[in-house]
Amino acid sequence: MRIGLIGLGKMGANMAERLRRAGHEVIGYDRSPDAPRTVASIQDMVAALAAPRVVWVMVPAGEPTHATVAELTGVLAAGDIIIDGGNSRYTEDQAHAAAAAKHGIRYIDAGVSGGVWGLEEGYALMVGGDADTVAHVQPIFDALKPTGNGGFVHAGPVGAGHFTKMVHNGIEYGIMQAYGEGYELMKASELVPDADTVIASWQEGTVIRSWLLDLLVRALAADPGLTAIRDYAQDSGEGRWTIEAAIEHAVPLPVITAALFARFASRQDVSVATKVVAALRQQFGGHAVGAAGSDAPVPIS
Repeated sequence: MRIGLIGLGKMGANMAERLRRAGHEVIGYDRSPDAPRTVASIQDMVAALAAPRVVWVMVPAGEPTHATVAELTGVLAAGDIIIDGGNSRYTEDQAHAAAAAKHGIRYIDAGVSGGVWGLEEGYALMVGGDADTVAHVQPIFDALKPTGNGGFVHAGPVGAGHFTKMVHNGIEYGIMQAYGEGYELMKASELVPDADTVIASWQEGTVIRSWLLDLLVRALAADPGLTAIRDYAQDSGEGRWTIEAAIEHAVPLPVITAALFARFASRQDVSVATKVVAALRQQFGGHAVGAAGSDAPVPIS
């Protein structure tokens, strides 16, 4: 197949290369002239594609995706297909699909997992859209997914792809937090002189082995004790959306919620909430408090 791909960053460029290796022709566009693009504009990309055109959007969620989909809706024709492979919120997919449908343009949302390893290992794909549209571009999905029977699912109608990817990423938050907490506990104990070696031993035979564990072992091998990394964890939004969906459906998600809040805590230079706790302990019990700006231990009282 011939496909247009907008967004040639690390992931988009690797996806384009994997498609080409599978025999597909990729017309690539990125707004940066330094990217490995094959055309200089979206209009040029559309002109190079035959109807029904297929365009995969691989740009950051939010306004970049909104603007790109809006531009495509203005230049594509009825029967053409837009695939949003970024990390859009599922409700935004539904709005984009409705706007595209007014022009007869079909829409698919594709949650993509695999990161920088996807070029060689393949990408896990969670897809939302109507069955006929998904079937039309199935050769593209087959080229991108891992070899074998797994790694691809048609999860449901438009929105289901990014909804399931959102849940996937929420689960990822919880797993990563659990690994981090277990590692920190071993580091704090005098009984375990080499927590890095213990973590590495878990790669075989244990029930908690996983690709994330393999990546942690890789990180520890490159930076023993993780001494070069700041204790600051960002989030890209999927964890927040997962918790919002849980509230909407009254589904308890204590682990994922705690993992997200732990990331928030990592960004605090000063915890106002902890100051409140210390002040209240002093008020009701006369307990000692530490001075602001001092690392001196607070006496127990």
